[in-house]
Amino acid sequence: MSRKTIQFGEGQTEYIAKAVKERGYRSDSEYIRDLVRRDEEKNRAHRDLQAEIRQGLESGVSAKKVPDILKGVEQQMRKDGRL
Repeated sequence: MSRKTIQFGEGQTEYIAKAVKERGYRSDSEYIRDLVRRDEEKNRAHRDLQAEIRQGLESGVSAKKVPDILKGVEQQMRKDGRL
């Protein structure tokens, strides 16, 4: 584990102290690490979504009709228990 020194303004310091107290964190460090973990997760989800969009755009236009696509989606959802 590495050590970082971060400086916060007075308002941010007060906000962090309040968040630690109200949300049950044991320390400022625990709160900051949680923020970083959540940011990593959010960015990972965003990158994954971008990759899916890129894949969809690169796949071209489908020859399938909308009712056929919906039928396929329904079949897949039934197969994996979502319907």
